[in-house]
Amino acid sequence: MTESKPSTFSGYEKFIIAILATLQFTIVLDFMVLSPLGYILLDKLDITTSQFGLVVSAYAFSAGAAGLLTAGFADKFDRKKMLLFFYTGFIIGTFLCGIAPTYHFLLMARVFTGLFGGVIGSISFAIITDLFPINARGRVMGFVQMAFASSQVLGIPIGLYLAKEFSWHAPFLMIVGLSLVVGFLIVTYMKPINAHLKIQTQSNAFQHLGKTLSRPEYLQGFAATTLLATGGFMLMPFGTAYGVNNLGIQEAQLPTLYMITGLCMLVFSPFIGKLSDKIGKYKVFLAGSAITCVMTLIYCNLSVTPLWIIIILNVLLFLGITGRMISASALMTAVPEPQDRGAFMGINSSIQQIAGGLASLLAGFIVSETSTGFIEHYPTLGNVVVVAVVVTALLMYRIHRYVTAKVLASSAHDVVKPSV
Repeated sequence: MTESKPSTFSGYEKFIIAILATLQFTIVLDFMVLSPLGYILLDKLDITTSQFGLVVSAYAFSAGAAGLLTAGFADKFDRKKMLLFFYTGFIIGTFLCGIAPTYHFLLMARVFTGLFGGVIGSISFAIITDLFPINARGRVMGFVQMAFASSQVLGIPIGLYLAKEFSWHAPFLMIVGLSLVVGFLIVTYMKPINAHLKIQTQSNAFQHLGKTLSRPEYLQGFAATTLLATGGFMLMPFGTAYGVNNLGIQEAQLPTLYMITGLCMLVFSPFIGKLSDKIGKYKVFLAGSAITCVMTLIYCNLSVTPLWIIIILNVLLFLGITGRMISASALMTAVPEPQDRGAFMGINSSIQQIAGGLASLLAGFIVSETSTGFIEHYPTLGNVVVVAVVVTALLMYRIHRYVTAKVLASSAHDVVKPSV
């Protein structure tokens, strides 16, 4: 797909990118901070590993359900109002996590947080699609996806420090404080985003949802998202346990590993976004997929390894994963028609959340833990991830062809239109 060089962003566009990236940071951190807090929660709440796993997956499943339930309504309202409504619910849910006295209270709080937080990503992507042309979305996604790297560099180490110095509640309360500032900035400075309301049909929310789910070109996008999430989420749940028990990483070295990997992704993410706009999103996706496959096969077959080698391999692995995420997200935004963007993004986000939760459960069936903590069958898990990555690349090629034809048709229409 040939893509022209995007123009410089205006001051307001830079604000939108910054506020969406910071908002995404709070959402990602709320989800990711649970994993490193796992060993603290197991002790403080006196729960089993399966109970802790339910706390993690409860967010994903409730987020997926919420996305499906709200998808039909997503194009019926001003996107700013939708964003504020769900972000308010997310803040309340995170606050409940921050004051949870018992396991069951925390579990219900995670379900509540997921119902609201799981929808925010799809609204953000719909806003990006509304406000930025296709030839600039790679750069925008590159900056917004820096939220994942930032959560590793800043969020997780700070969260662990607060948990150790005060209590495991403290990281959630920190997220609430930051989220309140972000919410205030959205209320004060973000303009209404309602151009899509002018092209809405008279169909009700459920008809709109049904039509979105029945379009073949949308269905192949949903299928690609399913496998995209499967490949990414399968390695995450047991990554820390594998590093400590199989690779010989000390617990005290984990923040170093997180920080260096995150810093590298902070540097690489904007570059990947620019590259996807310059040479083509599918080419970058293929390159990221190739790197992911190679590094997954190497990483999942390691034994005890020096920390510096693990850091290099981990950075390269995340480079491939990040390249896939940014380019795939940018390419996927071009799939829906303007009047379907909110619904498509909502369904797509739901599928991603549910697929991620199922992938985590599937990973738990593949690997097993010995009495010494050693993680068995991790190479098998790596092989499954590689297969998912390869199949996803084939599905993304079909989406690439569809988007390319759509962009060319739109360009031809714009050229013919003035002479009509």
